[in-house]
Amino acid sequence: MNSPAFPDVFSLRGETALITGGGTGIGLAIARGMHAAGAKVVLVGRRESELSAAVKSLGGGAAYAVHDITQYDAATALIERVTKEHGPITCLVNNAGIHLKKPAVDTAVDEFQKVLATHVLGAHALTRLVAPGMMERKHGTILFTASMASLFGIPMVIAYTAAKSAIVGMVKGYATELSPHGVRVNAIAPGWIETEMSRKALEGDLARKSKILGRTPMARLGAPSDIGWAAVYLASPAGQFVTGATLAIDGGVSVGF
Repeated sequence: MNSPAFPDVFSLRGETALITGGGTGIGLAIARGMHAAGAKVVLVGRRESELSAAVKSLGGGAAYAVHDITQYDAATALIERVTKEHGPITCLVNNAGIHLKKPAVDTAVDEFQKVLATHVLGAHALTRLVAPGMMERKHGTILFTASMASLFGIPMVIAYTAAKSAIVGMVKGYATELSPHGVRVNAIAPGWIETEMSRKALEGDLARKSKILGRTPMARLGAPSDIGWAAVYLASPAGQFVTGATLAIDGGVSVGF
């Protein structure tokens, strides 16, 4: 049996990746990794200035599309536009999200719904449109960004926890339906990564930051590139027998004490 040579087994040449929330943080780190591995990357987000700067930093083979993933009725137009301009989407990265730090009993229903609308329904709206083409071509990968909140209880983030836990279930369900058709579906559960979102979450909360580092066996925050390279692995031929999985990239947080 022939198999790709190293490092070709990690190559994404010929792939076109649509990455939501791709202009900053973990989304941009995933874009950097996939772009370096040879993929054409299309970054999606609401803020054109951030997307434009990100694409400029990546160089050739990168583009962007301004889109709010909670505008579900506009999802079809987005996919059609990207496909027309850049070819079939062979990798979808559902990364866009928002954060809400608040006691559970103080979290209003409309606030809860807003978090779910972005993380869960926004991801589903795109996945259901991209998957049929992947299934027809018998080739494709879909990645979701989960969280430590998908794996254990974290105080003050009840809506975020619900959304990220739903993503783990979606990955299993989608993988079961799509994998027989050559489409793999997985999630990455980042630990605490040094991003703007994590800095805001930990800002002014030294006790919380100390607790996080205290239960992390590697005793530090991760780098965005740690997530980017994990995404490359899952999307590449190296991960060809991995589907329905949630891969924790967390410095040991999920197994530490």
